[in-house]
Amino acid sequence: MQYNSVIVTIATVNFANIVSFYAQLLEQEPQKLIPLVYAEFQIPSLILGIFQPKPANNLEFVTHSQSSLSLCLEVNNLETAISHLTALGYPPPGAIYQASHGEEIYAYDPDGNRLILHQSG
Repeated sequence: MQYNSVIVTIATVNFANIVSFYAQLLEQEPQKLIPLVYAEFQIPSLILGIFQPKPANNLEFVTHSQSSLSLCLEVNNLETAISHLTALGYPPPGAIYQASHGEEIYAYDPDGNRLILHQSG
């Protein structure tokens, strides 16, 4: 199998709110935007796509409190990243913990998808 890139996508029925959240979190506007359909953020080594499902498929993408998506963002300064999320109105609910590969904390986007903020140690 040959491939050119990998795109991670998030489906949401709350499109405008989620696109706004990630624009603020990533401190950039989407590189591609089809209003109420698709937004794409290009992050070094990753393309994050956000799409609005077609109305007939909405139930398939309704998020539950235990979402299976975890988006891990490796940051240079964990405290700064926590402050940024807190300023957006989404403070991490738990404490920083020491993982085998550095410090981490969990946070959540407006749809309940888990964000892992990680700083190598």
